[in-house]
Amino acid sequence: MNSRLNRIEGQVRGLQKMYEEKRDCIEIVQQVIAVRQALGRVGKDMLTSEAACCSRDKNRQEDFDKILKSLFDLTS
Repeated sequence: MNSRLNRIEGQVRGLQKMYEEKRDCIEIVQQVIAVRQALGRVGKDMLTSEAACCSRDKNRQEDFDKILKSLFDLTS
């Protein structure tokens, strides 16, 4: 997971550099899309991992349910 986050950090730095260099808008937007997709994959992996933990630990199930509700509220 850490290596993925480091890669995303590098992508974001690359985006900043592209913007500062006034690179072509389409190139920048393509990179933004790539970063968003990478973050989405990390989020999905984290959620999957957390769901597995919470399904084994009933004390954490309520917290996980709150997190899921918040995520769905954000995406609506």
